[in-house]
Amino acid sequence: MAKVRILVADDHTLVAEAFKRLLEPECEVVGTVADGRALLRAAPQLKPDLVLVDLNMPLLNGIDASAQLKRLLPKVKIIVLTMDEDPRLAVDTMAKWASGYLLKKSAGRELLQAVRDVLRGGTYVTPALQGSLTAFAPRDSRSSGGRALTPRQREVLQLLAEGRTMKEAAAILHVATRTIAFHKYRIMQEFGLGNNSELLRFAMKERLLSQS
Repeated sequence: MAKVRILVADDHTLVAEAFKRLLEPECEVVGTVADGRALLRAAPQLKPDLVLVDLNMPLLNGIDASAQLKRLLPKVKIIVLTMDEDPRLAVDTMAKWASGYLLKKSAGRELLQAVRDVLRGGTYVTPALQGSLTAFAPRDSRSSGGRALTPRQREVLQLLAEGRTMKEAAAILHVATRTIAFHKYRIMQEFGLGNNSELLRFAMKERLLSQS
């Protein structure tokens, strides 16, 4: 029987390699990628059965990359591996696209169990968070005043918050620099942001940038 094909998405090379060594006795790790855009390029080519994804990745975070990936490959299973212990985030991702949610401090046997459960058609949430989940209903991703960032605004905001210039962001997204400027100032206007520091804090609030 062919081994399950797994793709690992994590921007920490040592972490990705550790996951690979842990999984390879019973799975085939078909690749590792270090950012959300690389994930979206690699997955359609490698055709994994399951993706392990970190939420804090450069260029395109794991939340938005995974949402796009499920539209590209609806049958692929996704397990979150993160340091974020916020149960609301676990509820959100599980309600939308994830089949599993693990913390990076979880034991290796827990990852293997999660992979087995998810591939059998089930779900898995780390026991460390299970007691907290019932208190949180899935929230929509709307921000203050009922407004929500569009997918393109989220992409632009993450790139700018990571310190990239408008020209660099435009090259990554294959658009004109003035398009990036338009999105930036539209975001600042719609959400009442007065300067780049407030823009950065807003990006962190929207989970587009790691707070660590």
